[in-house]
Amino acid sequence: MPGWTCPDCGRLFRRSRQSHECAPAMSLEEYLATGPPHEGPIVEAVLAYARTLGPLHIEPVSVGVFLKRTGRFAELRPMQKWEALSFSLPRKVGHRTITRKVVAYHGRYWHVANLKGPADFDQELKAYLAEAYDQSPD
Repeated sequence: MPGWTCPDCGRLFRRSRQSHECAPAMSLEEYLATGPPHEGPIVEAVLAYARTLGPLHIEPVSVGVFLKRTGRFAELRPMQKWEALSFSLPRKVGHRTITRKVVAYHGRYWHVANLKGPADFDQELKAYLAEAYDQSPD
């Protein structure tokens, strides 16, 4: 997996010397131990599928879990009653869990799906996550 790894915090980035908050990632176990009860099963379901897509770097940090090839292609962030799964695509898509306005950003669209349980991560969302993975630089 190409990219640049910060020698101080050990995190992976797309560009050399990319600006970031230099804080080491946690282990997934450490991260999940501090989250709300609904978070673990959802994160595990998404990560189990994401691992089937190809090389994957999982980076649990204080605000959530970043999914990266080289750069981030998706993220999971805990909310009070759900887990927010965010991903970027070159087009707008719709899904029953995408309730926020889809935001245009540098010619792409940032989507946020609110997952209340692992069952919300259905075949349609899996296809969108696979597309986000495939569109991400190696």
